[in-house]
Amino acid sequence: MTFDYDRILNWPFDEVEQSYTIKDAIIYALGIGVGNDPLDEKQLPFVFEEAGFHAFPTMAVVLASPGFWARDPETGIVWQKVLHGEQGIEIHNPLPPEATVIARTKVTEVLDKGEGKGALIYTTRTLCDKADGKKLATLTSSTFARGNGGFGCKPGPQPQPHPIPEREPDAVCDLPTQKQAALLYRLSGDPNPLHADPKVAAAAGFKAPILHGLCTLGIAGHAVMRSFCDYDPQRLKSLKLRFSSPVYPGETIRTQMWRDENVISFRSFVVERDTMVLNNGMVEIAPA
Repeated sequence: MTFDYDRILNWPFDEVEQSYTIKDAIIYALGIGVGNDPLDEKQLPFVFEEAGFHAFPTMAVVLASPGFWARDPETGIVWQKVLHGEQGIEIHNPLPPEATVIARTKVTEVLDKGEGKGALIYTTRTLCDKADGKKLATLTSSTFARGNGGFGCKPGPQPQPHPIPEREPDAVCDLPTQKQAALLYRLSGDPNPLHADPKVAAAAGFKAPILHGLCTLGIAGHAVMRSFCDYDPQRLKSLKLRFSSPVYPGETIRTQMWRDENVISFRSFVVERDTMVLNNGMVEIAPA
């Protein structure tokens, strides 16, 4: 099927309903490394149901996903060349400890970067609590379809990334990942074998299965929660970033952060390889 602007822009996403339990929320938190220090009592409410339990706020990114819709042949997308470019979360209300949620997804824009340069596909997913209709989060994402440029549509303008301050960071947080982190995180809804099977990873050009990009996002969110929110989930209001490079499970992620009133700018590196993995990050936090 040929890649067609109007077809993609009006892609008929099904409404997705998902129920999650406290156990699911604990698995998500463990997957992003919360609880790695079992003596840190401020992390316990996200991984221990008897400690005034809270769902970790970045868990919104894994709820009621439309799945890998780009793999549908009717899209015309060369799915083997698709990359997750950017991700944003706007939190309207704290996630309940357990709930049934409903999500509605739509494509908001498609940009043609030109023949051989690919296309950018922007989507928005709105997440609501089925019980009362309360809006929980709005999730925005950009997908870089590297094999689909030159279809004859507008090339931009492309939204500009959040700038990182040029001064020294106000805080730095190092968070280790466990060697089995990808195997654990995939239980939260992304079963792509790239994150589990060494043969699949090798075929894709990696030395080992890589960590999910959204897991790396959660780790950066953890760094901000730890450094500026005192682990209060109601203080994290929004987060957005660009993905730069993959992480291998077992590596340490160093997040550099700059605070300007209620805005935290950040970027993240793998310590062992001195490689940037997240860039142009921005978090909005509420006052204590």
